[in-house]
Amino acid sequence: MEYTPRFPQPFTLSEAINLDVAVITEEISRLRNSLARLRATQIILQAELEVPGEIDSEITKAFDENKIVIGSQEERISILKMALTEKGITSGSHYDTTTASLAAPSPIARGTLPTSQFVSANATQDYTDQSNESEDAGGVFL
Repeated sequence: MEYTPRFPQPFTLSEAINLDVAVITEEISRLRNSLARLRATQIILQAELEVPGEIDSEITKAFDENKIVIGSQEERISILKMALTEKGITSGSHYDTTTASLAAPSPIARGTLPTSQFVSANATQDYTDQSNESEDAGGVFL
């Protein structure tokens, strides 16, 4: 099976076919995580580019470079999936990587932190109270 990539890749399809299935699926997962982060970054960069005023050339450059990296990584995932198919691994099998992908992290507005970064005193108190109740009930509280 031959494949000519559009982007420079660190391996060929033939080399990918020679890799162990676990290595291929781990690399697909790693690339999907990277893509999720790149896409989240693109949203932030796009928002910065849409702000009226002077356009920062570094932001424009980063945005354009990320587009190329995203295309390359998507293509790399396709090559790895072709390698899995060539090894007889079909979609929906135990090695299917679609369920292992991570959702893109939500973009963070400039000057804000996600609410998960803050823990209120009440949340801590609620947890403490619940754990004491489970000891009294004789069961395990999850």
